[in-house]
Amino acid sequence: MGGGVTSAPTERKLILVVDDDPNIRTIIARALSPTYDIRQAGDGLAAADELAKPPLPDLIILDIMMPQADGLTFAAAAKSNPKFRSVPILFLTARASPADVVKGIQAGARGYLTKPFKIETLREKVAKVLG
Repeated sequence: MGGGVTSAPTERKLILVVDDDPNIRTIIARALSPTYDIRQAGDGLAAADELAKPPLPDLIILDIMMPQADGLTFAAAAKSNPKFRSVPILFLTARASPADVVKGIQAGARGYLTKPFKIETLREKVAKVLG
């Protein structure tokens, strides 16, 4: 009978979605939840609280313009902390100027996507970042 190799089920990757607009968070969660586990936060301070909870996310999708702590501030703080430095960040924001993109990359982003966005483009970027 079959000498086939059975593989253990792969764990789903965890994505932290950080945006002050609950509608955007819902759209992203619905688009990605068939493939990934999703946690959400409404601003940089709530995102910091989420990072403190295990498990560590495999990716952070992050808006820039938010109350409390904006996305650039949050990204810089996360990248300066050895515990979170390896977590990739994908900015998803309405800030679309070349200078904004440069600031996002300098803050540690692995990708930058502007709003409005296409769901398929978001899925492709997420898959690329997560490998």
